Parts: sequence; structure tokens; C-alpha cells
Amino acid sequence: MGKPAAVEPMLHRKLDQFHREGRPVWVFLRDQQRWIEEATITEILGDLVTLRYEAEDGDEQHSWEESVRLDSIGAVSTRLSYVSRLTSADDLATADDCPEAEKLGSS
Repeated sequence: MGKPAAVEPMLHRKLDQFHREGRPVWVFLRDQQRWIEEATITEILGDLVTLRYEAEDGDEQHSWEESVRLDSIGAVSTRLSYVSRLTSADDLATADDCPEAEKLGSS
């Protein structure tokens, strides 16, 4: 049960892009059926991807560095943006030159 030949190079390019940008990624490992959350890609050598991440276990915080094979990665996600639910629209920064009708919280 093989993958199309174009899939792996496309995944490699995406991982390389996230590595260069230093963006946190969420990686699903197919062979272990688990997610690695908010990892940083520290190195890509051939088909080996090195990830650094932190995980909690009860009262302890652990830092991990894990190397995974490219073909064991089933999915990669990255956060585009986030807004705190505790922040009101009036607290968000807006440009001073933004028309009043387009500002958040205006009617």
C-alpha cells in the first residue's frame, strides 16, 4: 500500500517551510496513532524530521526532542491566528486610520 510519489516531496516542502518560519506545528504520527502538539521542527535530514516539544504529565513538565520518519507523518497542522475569548472587541488593537464603520465593535 504505497503513497503517490508526489505526496512525500510536497509534505517535505511544507515541513521545510514551517521549519524556516519557526512556526509551531501539530504532527499526527500514523504508526503510533498520536499527536505531537505545538512542536518546533529543529532539523530535517533526508527523511528524518526532528521535533522539539513540551508535554505535561501530572505535576511535571517535560521537554522532548523526537526524530520521526517522514513516512510516519500522517498530518501536519499549524495555527494561523488566535484571539483570546477573554478580550473584548474594544481591547483589540486597530489602526488609527481605519474608517469608523469598519472598526470592530462599531454599529
